[in-house]
Amino acid sequence: MKKLASLLLAAVMLAVMLPGCSGKKADTFTVGICQLAQHEALDAATQGFCDALKKEFGDKVKFELQNASGEPANCATIINSFLSNNVDLILANATSPLQAAASATKDVPILGTSVTDYATALDITNWTGTVGGNVSGTSDLAPLADQAQMIKEWFPNAKTVGLLYCSAEPNSKYQVDEMIKHLTALGYQCAEYAFTDTNDVASVTQNACKSDVIYIPTDNTAANNTEAIANVVLPAKVPVIAGESGICKGCGVATLSISYYDLGYTTGEMAVKILKGETDISTLPVAYAPNVTKLYNEANCKALGLTVPDGYSPIG
Repeated sequence: MKKLASLLLAAVMLAVMLPGCSGKKADTFTVGICQLAQHEALDAATQGFCDALKKEFGDKVKFELQNASGEPANCATIINSFLSNNVDLILANATSPLQAAASATKDVPILGTSVTDYATALDITNWTGTVGGNVSGTSDLAPLADQAQMIKEWFPNAKTVGLLYCSAEPNSKYQVDEMIKHLTALGYQCAEYAFTDTNDVASVTQNACKSDVIYIPTDNTAANNTEAIANVVLPAKVPVIAGESGICKGCGVATLSISYYDLGYTTGEMAVKILKGETDISTLPVAYAPNVTKLYNEANCKALGLTVPDGYSPIG
């Protein structure tokens, strides 16, 4: 009897120790979603993720969705609340949530999305395409060399390109560094214009208008401040090529963009396999968007008197 009691006690302790298992049915799941900010791209990724999970599990999956309101410091608090609630999986929507989640737990599965470069975000050397441990996800990296060629296609006579981004976002800096390599090879003179947060977006954008063309990567702070950027660049008659459609819709003229909904949906399909025990997250490679689309902002092109090259579709 003592031996049986010891075995029962060990089983109870194991159930308590396993995240997301205590008191749950095997076929019900709770997923914590930490989204850095509310804007078009991140909202679409979250929606796609939820739709993929609901398609598989229906009402057997519950979501705890929390928004960090654009403040990276809020991400750690949100992630810790998920861990206290024993979620079965965490979606980290953008780089700061991914960093906070990876620092907070080595046990609960973490999927990132809307993250450009995982090696930069998580300080990984010798990147092989797989994070390992309890982290994987999807990348929103569009072909930067093709985006540089897009600038050449639209503005073959331009000489200078200003690269506008938030210095607090490491993946924005990564994109800028890569774009400078491509643009320099195409003969452009490049200058970086980095704002620190929302408060200096307008003033830094004004400085960037010294350039013939401005490039903005997939940057969450920029995406949250497209109106402020547009209020500067449009009167100054300086066109913006954007890294994604949300920024282009707000202040740009053209973009080579992925579908953030599709990216989120792909992440959701990964989550389904993890929750069903069909794949090991430690060996799951980071996935990329399968397609990119050439888009243009009709209103801004008209305002700047630009002729749209062939092969572009208007932003809806």
